[in-house]
Amino acid sequence: MKKSILITAYFSFLIIARLSAQDLSFSQFYENPLLRNPALAGVFDGDVRVTGTFRNQWQSITVPYRTEALSTEVRFPIGDHDDWITGGLQITHDAAGDIQLQRTQLLPVVNYHKSFGGDNYLSAAVMGGPVESQFDPTLLKLGDQFDAQTGGYNPNMTSAQQFSKTGYTYWDLSTGLSWSGSFDVGDNIGRYYVGAGLFHINRPKTGYFTNTNTETTINQKSTFSGGLTIPVSDVNKVIFYLDYLRQGGNRQFLGGVMYEMDVFHDYSPVNENRYGDIAIYGGAFYRWNDAIIPMIKFDVYSLSFGVSYDVTLSKLKTASQTQGGFEFTLSYKARLNNRRGSGAYDGGQSGTGRRRKDEFKCAQPVFP
Repeated sequence: MKKSILITAYFSFLIIARLSAQDLSFSQFYENPLLRNPALAGVFDGDVRVTGTFRNQWQSITVPYRTEALSTEVRFPIGDHDDWITGGLQITHDAAGDIQLQRTQLLPVVNYHKSFGGDNYLSAAVMGGPVESQFDPTLLKLGDQFDAQTGGYNPNMTSAQQFSKTGYTYWDLSTGLSWSGSFDVGDNIGRYYVGAGLFHINRPKTGYFTNTNTETTINQKSTFSGGLTIPVSDVNKVIFYLDYLRQGGNRQFLGGVMYEMDVFHDYSPVNENRYGDIAIYGGAFYRWNDAIIPMIKFDVYSLSFGVSYDVTLSKLKTASQTQGGFEFTLSYKARLNNRRGSGAYDGGQSGTGRRRKDEFKCAQPVFP
């Protein structure tokens, strides 16, 4: 009996370790562009963006899986041309299960935006850096720690199973391409982008054991991403997002729509101390064969706050009672004052998809 429990615990650990080699994902994927495609870094209205995400999942079933992410993007003009370059950093951390299996990513990104006239841009990016994984062996409950007399777990019993390695670090490399542009919608401007990314180009190896038979090579992941914004008035718009991912034998499709309503929008030149609008968004997304995800988002000038909830539709819905997980995002966007008057902005608040065409003076890769 003890041997069976020990074997089960051992292989359960191997399965969890292999699962750690798969990529994390967010329901508000549109708020984490670097994780979708490195070439989406800098494709936004502004010069600086900082985004934080927190996700809490499966709390109704087991020890919750928690994931946090923080990304920064800063865009710089290149000379007197309309070309830009974006520098950024993606940090993620997730912890799963009873043994707190953790993974931390620190991934710098560089994205070059080549102008093809107006606001049409081809962007090419590379992203790479260290990834650290670890677990807490003191939280394991192994077969030889169960008392034969009581049949219960005794934390004071020392297990014969010893782990010489409770953490490791590997290097990861990804790249991507994207195309962004605009189109006329009456007196307003619609926007779109399409892109493809390739993650884990170097196929990093992971594993907690020195035996090469237990090492796992992370499969390369290819992604296709798209976004479309269509103004329905001077102040409101409909926004579509979709992602398709392929990694190993796994496929995933995420897509959905949100409707944005301006509560306040100032058509006068940009206030030196204020950027953006006051707006509210509502919508829903669908993760194929997994979950429906209602969401709501608020813009208050430079700040945006979003919340979503996964309603589980997969086979796990019986155990979870359709409960999935909450996800929260907070982002900050700003323009740099020292760039005004350089021709990049010309004092206008363009790039939002709500300005009239005769006020659109900004040549830069933006969405929405």
